[in-house]
Amino acid sequence: MSKVALVTGGTGGIGNAICKRLADDGYRVVTTYFEPEEQARAWQKKQDYEVTIYPCDVSSYDDCAKLKQAVEADVGPVDILVNCAGITRDATFKKITPAHWSAVIKTNLDSIFNVSHQFVNQMAERGYGRVVNISSVNGQKGQFGQSNYSAAKAGVHGFTMALAQEVARKGVTVNTLSPGYIGTEMVMAIPEDVRNKIVAQIPVGRLGKPEEMAAIVSFLVSDDAAFITGADISANGGQYMS
Repeated sequence: MSKVALVTGGTGGIGNAICKRLADDGYRVVTTYFEPEEQARAWQKKQDYEVTIYPCDVSSYDDCAKLKQAVEADVGPVDILVNCAGITRDATFKKITPAHWSAVIKTNLDSIFNVSHQFVNQMAERGYGRVVNISSVNGQKGQFGQSNYSAAKAGVHGFTMALAQEVARKGVTVNTLSPGYIGTEMVMAIPEDVRNKIVAQIPVGRLGKPEEMAAIVSFLVSDDAAFITGADISANGGQYMS
């Protein structure tokens, strides 16, 4: 039987590319959505690969527990988990509100615990599992106007390193992927003059492609990457070199 891969936030740009790549690799792909169901179903119909979708607010532990029950009942145990769901609420620290801070921390960091806690223990019991947490170059270097986002994304890799040590001897690897600026709809919506300034800071001279991020995830969840755990893979065109 095909291994089951759960990708949170799969209806987004990078998440969509990851779902498609894992489906092409032969996994049975499941993803979550938070937008209205009609919109999510319309997205599902447009895909040229098979993907099962479930509603889930990843910032809610209870919602994630319900997700686990539904996925295991319908599809089976999860072998691959990619924590990709995330949001931004950008503002300078002077102007940021508690609501903006909390929303980003809950969705981008608390969600990593909320979702992983449903599935990783069972992976360890079965002696196999792959977890990839999507962080960001801005979690590595910080970014003006993103104290909330940068804090959350930095926390993602701290979580990765700690959990990786706990499950390393149980056949489960846990890694982080930290993309730079990728040509998703969200990034392409940035005003062109601002976007050009961003590209000017990237040594390779372009935005990344969602498919390039998906290829890295494909490798990290493969048997070829079984000796890689607790790592943070930087894919940012040379924009930041730690």
